[in-house]
Amino acid sequence: MNKTLVVFIFCLSMSATSAPAADLVLRGGKIVTVDPGFRIVESMAVHDGRIVALGTDSEVASHVTDASRVVDLHGQMVLPGLIDSHVHPTGASQYEADHEIPPMETIDDVLDYLRGRAAIVPKGQWIVLQQVFITRLREQRFPTRQEMDSVAPDHPVWFRTGPDGSANSLALAENGIDKEFAKKHPDHVGVDPASGELTGVIRQSSSMLKTRSDKSRRQLSQDELDDRLDQLLQDYNRWGITGILDRNCSDSARSQYARLLESKRLNTRVRLSRSLSADAGLAEIEERLDAIAADPLFKTPDPRLGVIGVKVFEDGGMLTGSAYFNQPWGTSAIYGIIDPRYRGMQYIDDDRLERLVRSCAKRSLAFTAHCQGDAAVESLVAAYQRVNDEFPIAPTRSSITHSSFMSEKAIAGAAKIGVAVDLQPAWLYLDARTLVAQFGSERLKHFIPLRSLFDAGVIAGGGSDHMQKIGSLRSVNPYNPFLGMWVAVTRSARWHDEPIHPEQSISREQMIRFYTINNAWLMRSEKEIGSLEIGKRADFCIVDRDLLVCDDDAIRETQVMSTWIDGQPIFTR
Repeated sequence: MNKTLVVFIFCLSMSATSAPAADLVLRGGKIVTVDPGFRIVESMAVHDGRIVALGTDSEVASHVTDASRVVDLHGQMVLPGLIDSHVHPTGASQYEADHEIPPMETIDDVLDYLRGRAAIVPKGQWIVLQQVFITRLREQRFPTRQEMDSVAPDHPVWFRTGPDGSANSLALAENGIDKEFAKKHPDHVGVDPASGELTGVIRQSSSMLKTRSDKSRRQLSQDELDDRLDQLLQDYNRWGITGILDRNCSDSARSQYARLLESKRLNTRVRLSRSLSADAGLAEIEERLDAIAADPLFKTPDPRLGVIGVKVFEDGGMLTGSAYFNQPWGTSAIYGIIDPRYRGMQYIDDDRLERLVRSCAKRSLAFTAHCQGDAAVESLVAAYQRVNDEFPIAPTRSSITHSSFMSEKAIAGAAKIGVAVDLQPAWLYLDARTLVAQFGSERLKHFIPLRSLFDAGVIAGGGSDHMQKIGSLRSVNPYNPFLGMWVAVTRSARWHDEPIHPEQSISREQMIRFYTINNAWLMRSEKEIGSLEIGKRADFCIVDRDLLVCDDDAIRETQVMSTWIDGQPIFTR
């Protein structure tokens, strides 16, 4: 039965009863409904996991019986359950299963870690360090080949950060990457312009450099993998998160979520963008899309788990020096760029991109692509526009993933055809210092351009791109939603004195929509969650401060007192 019809029948049945008994009543608080009018009420009643009444304490009092659980809020704020538009939980939960990875803010931190691993890992085996972004190092550069040789001369070393990275001499030699190879692949292999020696920097590394697994690392059993994923999802709940979108879900990850669902351990609503290799043969791609569209979790999603579509990678990384821009990057000691004409790397040409969009749209699959540079974003918007007349894009809930650097043209195009964007505001906080040093202020005018998107009517969803570690602030790409909210309002950047284009900041109301109803729309679940309205599921969190009026800097310090799904507590402080 259609979800909208279910909710309509539910509401009709409730209205036929003068005062349905409530299992749960919240009263005496500031309940932010995030309905179309952004109404704020004192009290909310829940029956069988759904909201049956909202209003003043006296208006909701008639729903209270001796069997009702009554929570006195004492003035505290209630928000709809928060949603993260972009996470990678299965990989993130496994990242430190073998050993803890310390925080790294300098090249010396990186070298200390590699030195320590070299003392443990048998000689000749690979040491791989992932996702320590150079934009977040004080020195703002890759560690050099020679630096890594000095601490791990007997191990191939790969410092991987997004699609790009830096390798030591043994790693390069094992892959046959030398000066002659560099001449044939000048965009992929970094060379010191003064000496002609390889720097170790490799771009689009998945096609250039192969590693071997570290056999000394501990291998987890299936039960251990599931336990770690459960632990991470519980930590999401600790920060008010009740819904997530996994933005590159593999077959094994889908199976993991299904096991947690079957064992009743999936206490977070999950929607999946399935991984798709864009450079596979076209027949193989069509077969893959048919299989995804036939998945029961796509055809009839479970309230806790469903498939929405697919994700591909259209360009490289803004944090690593390979995002695809309209204007050249410029020569750069930060990113190791020596060609003044270099604009980054586009992984999917425009014709294939349009074909992928069309193949997904005709199956009603939500398409999204990793796009960091403004040229990549414009290419994807143009592909959506060409397909839109044949297969309307808005109903598929297709989007642009990251969309970090945009243009007025792209924003207007996305608004016109109903394409959403999935952004990571914490990147502004962590990385804008380096981006300003590389590009100057003017090129950041439409960097994470939240105000422009909201003003244009583009649905923008707040996310983290959480990839490694458990812990909302210690993770690589922090998933603390209140940090993201604070950045969205203040445009503040670490190690940088001034806000980054403060004219792109958003209001407190928009800040809350950014992490609730907008992401529910991306999940294809806005009829069920994302706001607190009669008939919807009672997913919410109680926080320790009034986010609509507190000082700006107090936003990031917000603590969640409890988190609830279907009217049941899943976290209590």
